[in-house]
Amino acid sequence: MSSGKTPRYNRYSGGAAIATDSGNGVRDYLFYPLSIPFLFSAEGSSTYKQHRRTPSSSSTLTYSPRDDDDGMPPIGTPRRSDSAISVRSLHSESNMSLRSTFSLHEEEEDTEPQVFAEQPSVKLCCQLCCNVFKDPVITTCGHTFCRRCALTSDKCPVDAAKLTVVVNNIAVAEQIGELFIHCKYGCRAVGSSTAAYEVDPLGCPFTIKLSTRKEHEASCDYRPVRCPNNPSCPPLLTMNLEAHLKECEHIKCPHSKYGCTFIGNQDTYETHLEVCKFEGLKEFLQQTDDRFHEMQLTLAQKDQDIAFLRSMLGKLSEKLDQLEKNLELKFGEMHRKDELSHINARLNMGILGSYDPQQIFKCKGTFVGHQGPVWCLCVYSTGDLLFSGSSDKTIKVWDTCTTYKCQKTLEGHDGIVLVWDIQTLQKVNTIRAHDNPVCTLVSSHNMLFSGSLKAIKVWDIVGTELKLKKELTGLNHWVRALVASQNHLYSGSYQTIKIWDIRSLECVHVLQTSGGSVYSIAVTNHHIVCGTYENLIHVWDIESKEQVRTLTGHVGTVYALAVISTPDQTKVFSASYDRSLRVWSMDNMICTQTLLRHQGSVTALAVSRGRLFSGAVDSTVKVWTC
Repeated sequence: MSSGKTPRYNRYSGGAAIATDSGNGVRDYLFYPLSIPFLFSAEGSSTYKQHRRTPSSSSTLTYSPRDDDDGMPPIGTPRRSDSAISVRSLHSESNMSLRSTFSLHEEEEDTEPQVFAEQPSVKLCCQLCCNVFKDPVITTCGHTFCRRCALTSDKCPVDAAKLTVVVNNIAVAEQIGELFIHCKYGCRAVGSSTAAYEVDPLGCPFTIKLSTRKEHEASCDYRPVRCPNNPSCPPLLTMNLEAHLKECEHIKCPHSKYGCTFIGNQDTYETHLEVCKFEGLKEFLQQTDDRFHEMQLTLAQKDQDIAFLRSMLGKLSEKLDQLEKNLELKFGEMHRKDELSHINARLNMGILGSYDPQQIFKCKGTFVGHQGPVWCLCVYSTGDLLFSGSSDKTIKVWDTCTTYKCQKTLEGHDGIVLVWDIQTLQKVNTIRAHDNPVCTLVSSHNMLFSGSLKAIKVWDIVGTELKLKKELTGLNHWVRALVASQNHLYSGSYQTIKIWDIRSLECVHVLQTSGGSVYSIAVTNHHIVCGTYENLIHVWDIESKEQVRTLTGHVGTVYALAVISTPDQTKVFSASYDRSLRVWSMDNMICTQTLLRHQGSVTALAVSRGRLFSGAVDSTVKVWTC
């Protein structure tokens, strides 16, 4: 390329094209090369006091639905303590049955057994659940209840007022936090019941403040643990773990995760380390583990970033769709104003015009089904069928008149030209046309023209057979564009358009361009139009072969051009890498409309019965009409 721009993906590095022919007495066939490139979801520490209980210390029964810590009950000889007492009727005036416990709701996390060292004051008990307050709150009536009780009860039991939570009762919560309870590892179930607990004289002897129990129990010597060497070893207390490890016969080599199979006791373990082949590599293995851990953390962070970006992309896509719709409406309004001004100018000059100010192209539908970018489109001569070729190695046949659905999917491409019967949509021939990818196809005068690297091959169509007639050479680069119009074939390569006489197959004229390789060509009754790699559209007079205009506006390679002509006017449509389609009036050489609906580069165009079809990298084909 002549430009220093960053190369975009090459539409034709393994091109795609479709062509049909309707010669007299010759059956119609679909030719399709597809050597197409693949373009490719802990609590804060605080100071607390521990009190060793004495035989005179009182304790109470308590209720607890379950014990979650380590899934194990406290270890100790199950015998009833003489010091365990049951508290009933502490508030006989109100006949309140008080359970001196810190009973918790089943859905709460903190459900360990709690046995108070001293009976709590009745003032610290909820009058709804008759337990010590849990998350106390003040309600509109001025009374204090557990938060859950206040939210699940309709009326206050004291004055029958409706209960509505106002604020947390921090003062009461602090008082409850100052109450002393027995360590849960110093409690045991009463008999076979798991709903009531008593003090276990063989368990932990400490009492601690309720607000600091977690800190104590996390390091309690009576906390049950499992042997780290073998889960089959009997349950242990934390205080006995060190002694057990010295005698345990299930000690594994620290390098077992790397493949060492050693299992033994402490003595054989130390001997093994002297000969273990992994011991000498432990620093390297540790560094590898650390690096692997860092990579895992990085990967997890990247996953989070990707999830966030996907979320943002979805939101941006929605906003972009809305902006595109608004922009399309604004362009439509501007277009109407421009054409009305043009009509007024023509009327003032005494020239009768036939402009239709309502001729605005709008997207009327989308064909969805391809699993890869759509690179080429072709309309059958009757205009009823649309063929689309994709990187997913298929051609889809769409009904554009009645059902607007895919009639059939043609498969079987592997970098060759396939010939299909238009009537039956069955494959009838396979041709290996070029050594390099075929970028474009066009048929005319009962001949098929195929463009590739520095060559155009001409094939005679004989029934279902293609016979090589001639190879056109002298081309300087990939032939990415071929158009047959009347008695001429137009080919585009690097900054060059060659015009060939179809009958003699000789080059009769050469047009020099700028802007890099020619990616698209269109021919109207009066002009030759080409789109280039560097975003430009050049226009020549078809008779004089003089360049008359260069159209600008696209900000990406112009991949495709199409023409819709009426007796009154001619419109040229351009499709670009910048995801837009532009509509150009060839009367005054200006852009009259910009169409923005595709989510990827627009790569192919076809016209039929006044309708425009556009294919794009977003795997869709859109239908545009006035």
